[in-house]
Amino acid sequence: MQNKEIRLASRPAGVPTDENFQLVETEVPSIADGEVLLRSLYISVDPYLRGRMRESKSYVPPFQLGQVIESGVVSEVMESKSPDFKKGDVVSAYLGWRLYNVANARQLMRTIPGVSPPSTFLGALGMPGLTAYFGLLDIGKPKEGETVVVSGAAGAVGMTVCQIAKIKGCRVVGIAGSDEKSKYLRDELGVDATINYKTAGDMFAALKEACPNGVDVYFDNVGGAVSDAVLPVINDRARIVLCGQISIYNLDKVDVGLRPQTSLLVHSALMQGFIITKYTSRFAEGVGQLAQWFTSGQLKHVETVVEGFENTPQAFIGLFSGENLGKQVVKVG
Repeated sequence: MQNKEIRLASRPAGVPTDENFQLVETEVPSIADGEVLLRSLYISVDPYLRGRMRESKSYVPPFQLGQVIESGVVSEVMESKSPDFKKGDVVSAYLGWRLYNVANARQLMRTIPGVSPPSTFLGALGMPGLTAYFGLLDIGKPKEGETVVVSGAAGAVGMTVCQIAKIKGCRVVGIAGSDEKSKYLRDELGVDATINYKTAGDMFAALKEACPNGVDVYFDNVGGAVSDAVLPVINDRARIVLCGQISIYNLDKVDVGLRPQTSLLVHSALMQGFIITKYTSRFAEGVGQLAQWFTSGQLKHVETVVEGFENTPQAFIGLFSGENLGKQVVKVG
C-alpha cells in the first residue's frame, strides 16, 4: 500500500489557491501497541482551518510550513493493536489529510451503528453539530416563540442551528447566499423566512421585514456587513452568539465596521464568542441528544460531497465562494 498526504506548502495571501498545498507520497506506517492503522473514508474541510494557515497566534497553534493539514476524518480500521477496536470498525477522529493514518486508540470515537452515511459524524453528529448545539443552547438560550436569526444558515453549523431552534419552538430566519439555498432552508428544513444577502440590497430593511418582532438570538457565522445589519434590529436582552467570521478570514488587513457597543448597551444585550473544544467534557451529552433528534427524523444531515483525495484542497477552497450546501466533505474513495 502506498500512502499519500497533503501538506501546507506556503501561507495563503487572501483566498487560498492550489499552490498553497503539496501532495506527497509516503510509506504506510506500522503500528505499535495501543495503536490502530486507519484508512480514510471521508475528510472534513472547515473554514476555521484558514486561520491555522496564518503564522499569527490564535486559540490553536498555526500549521507549520511542510506540516500535514489536519481536520476531522472518518476512517475504517485496517489493523489494530488495541483491544478496543477491530478490523472493519468505523471511527472518527482529528487526523491528518492522509490516505492512511496511525492513531492511538484513545483518540478515536466509534461511530453509531446504523447511522448512515458515516460522514454524518463530520456534520450533524460531529464538530459542526456540537458547535451548533452548545453555541445555541448554552449562549443563545432560545425560548419558545422568540426570533432566532442565523447567518451562514446553509452551512454545516448554520443548518443545524436552524433545526435546533425550530425544535425549541422558535421563529427562525436564515441568511444565505443564493435563492437555491434559501429555498432549501424554507422547503426542507422549515425555516420561517430567508434572506439572500447577495440580492437583498438594503439588509436592514430586509431584516426588519423578516423579523417584525425584532431579533432575540443572533447566531453569527459570517461577521462583516451582514452582522452589522443585524445589530440595529436586536431586542432588549438579545443574545448574540459569535461562532465564525468567514467573511473576513481571507482579509490581509484588519476589518473595520460598525462598532457594536452602543447597540449592546442600549438593549442590555449579550455578545459572546466560544470555542467548541472548551466543551470537550460534554461531547457525549451533545452527541447523544443530536443522535436522538437525528434518528427520530427531527434533525437532517445535509452535505456536499467532493470525490477524490487529491481534490481535498479544492474542496476547502470552495468553502470561500459558497459552493457547498450543508457540510462540505471529501469522499476519499
